[in-house]
Amino acid sequence: MSDYPVSPRNRIKRVGKRGSYDRATVHAILDSALMCHVAYVLDGQPYCTPTIHWREGETLYWHGSSASRMLRAQEQGARVCLTVSHLDGLVLARSGFNHSVNYRSAMVFGTAHLVEDPAEQERALLAITQRFYPGRNEELRPMTTQEIKATTVIAMGIEEAAAKIRAANVGDDEEDGHLPVWAGVIPVSTVIGTPQPSPVLPKHTPLPAHLAAYEPGRRLDAALQETQAIYEKG
Repeated sequence: MSDYPVSPRNRIKRVGKRGSYDRATVHAILDSALMCHVAYVLDGQPYCTPTIHWREGETLYWHGSSASRMLRAQEQGARVCLTVSHLDGLVLARSGFNHSVNYRSAMVFGTAHLVEDPAEQERALLAITQRFYPGRNEELRPMTTQEIKATTVIAMGIEEAAAKIRAANVGDDEEDGHLPVWAGVIPVSTVIGTPQPSPVLPKHTPLPAHLAAYEPGRRLDAALQETQAIYEKG
């Protein structure tokens, strides 16, 4: 896989050594997240909206209510910037200036457009469940025509992208090394908890096999990468 093209729009300008334009690196950051933030301009006013996203090759999708201001603004072909970030650690130094965080982030640029073909729209709505919970669609009732009509799907081809990662210990100034102040990294992760059944779930309904990736105590980003791999295999 080649790098994404580099332009003034996606070039990493600050601490360039942390940047990467490698497609596999960008995809891994996107795929290990459930939510993204989509930034766009509507009538001269900047907005940034959180939403669930998923990736198919070089195309990103997100969806929402047909009444959504964000989706109505993007349906005609809006320039957008989509970002994903993971907080991996709190970095405590011996000076306030050198405090930092460990993170993985991706910034993606493209033109968003409405998925208008009814068959493609329905396929995309099935795909979002399949991507996060492989095999679950087979257990669910079919979507109704009204549910499909009430949901808008937006697609965006990835035109340019960049990843930026910090995965290091403290970058203290050399002259601060002797100070008797604790310094180091406090790791941070999102961990899956114990499932909480619906209060109206029939007794003895087992946890389905398609949720095996979401084992309690496991990191969410690892589970999402696993389900993405299953999704890509079809």
